[in-house]
Amino acid sequence: MSTVKRTAQISRETKETQVSLELGLDGTGTGTRETGVGFLDHMLDLLARHGRLDLDVKVTGDLQTGGHHTVEDTGIVLGQALDQALGDRAGIFRYGHAVVPMDEARASCALDFSGRPLLVFVGDLPPGATGTFDHELTEEFFRAVSSAARLTLHLQIEAGTNAHHMIEASFKAFARALRAAVAIDPTETGIPSTKGVL
Repeated sequence: MSTVKRTAQISRETKETQVSLELGLDGTGTGTRETGVGFLDHMLDLLARHGRLDLDVKVTGDLQTGGHHTVEDTGIVLGQALDQALGDRAGIFRYGHAVVPMDEARASCALDFSGRPLLVFVGDLPPGATGTFDHELTEEFFRAVSSAARLTLHLQIEAGTNAHHMIEASFKAFARALRAAVAIDPTETGIPSTKGVL
């Protein structure tokens, strides 16, 4: 099972964005992230590095209207790539969780590649933006990922006063939980569900 290449290549084009993404689940964090939203690029760098994902992302979006469409559509395509790369999800640990501090901030993530898309996001982010990234887009990104990846995702920002740190902690917690969940379980001989399908 571990010899199977777990990769995906997705392109999505709308009147608002053009997204091209390549993903390798068993990577080292290589690749380039160019979305036009600098803070999102930084968060995707963290996701790739701490999630051990090889990730190439190129987005052209209608940034004159703000970053919303770019951030959401990037999340959709990332979720689609996760779903495609996992295939039938045989042999994975399926569940992952992590708690990550970032200076005064702390975030926790628990996730399940259940086949049932759901986001529970709890976080009192300060209003405003970091660069051109509106803080409210954090939740939109993770909603898009969880929906397209058919992933149950609980993400909570538990502490913090600096929005940059709070958002960074949430991306790192997601990355570490994701890394654990998609890892191959050497004791799992099939699909990790009593239903026989995820």
